[in-house]
Amino acid sequence: MEMIVHRSESRGLAEHGWLTSRHSFSFASYHHPERMGFGLLRVLNDDLVAGGKGFATHSHKNMEIISIPLFGNLAHKDSTGREKVIRAGDVQIMSAGTGIAHSEYNHSADEEVQFLQIWIYPKAKDIAPHYDQKTFASEGRINQWQKVVYNSDDAAIGINQDAALSLADIDAGENITYEWEQEGNGLYLFVLNGEVQVGGQSLDRRDAVGITGVSSLGIKAKSYAELLAIEVPMR
Repeated sequence: MEMIVHRSESRGLAEHGWLTSRHSFSFASYHHPERMGFGLLRVLNDDLVAGGKGFATHSHKNMEIISIPLFGNLAHKDSTGREKVIRAGDVQIMSAGTGIAHSEYNHSADEEVQFLQIWIYPKAKDIAPHYDQKTFASEGRINQWQKVVYNSDDAAIGINQDAALSLADIDAGENITYEWEQEGNGLYLFVLNGEVQVGGQSLDRRDAVGITGVSSLGIKAKSYAELLAIEVPMR
């Protein structure tokens, strides 16, 4: 097993007044030559947006873009005429394909919204743009993995890649195992909250570890913990 640990404080930081963003990988003005992604995972941004503020209309092409609100609500609008509200408990994906323009704003004028923005390179390029959104009950991830994005599971949202995203909420002292979906993939494990033990490493809130060379991984919760597992091809 090969592991690379990324501590929370080592992430890039962007402060824009209305936006505080932590970058796990090189993004915008943050450049780290050893943090250009993990396999086909290109972006993992941890964004806190002030009330009434957000990202004005901008375009993407040939990228799988996933948004996961942690608290608060996002207002989504895109060039297909779609307008949606994405709430905590929801997962949203856009397959940008040949091109799509969108905006994401805090739906509240007063309260902050925090969400994860994840970009994964697509398997097939220049497909027709596609959007999906689904609500996942937290009961479905208590001391187990809840698959939220995957291309071969009707319970999850589809993605144009051999990738999978799963969530787990683990009680203190409990152990769970992650089993790989695709042989040869890598796993980027991101600790949303709490503290866990993985491969001899203690990981705290917003720490992450990239793992390759195995097909299963045991995880022990040292406290109540919330985890995001991102499984992606490595090339």
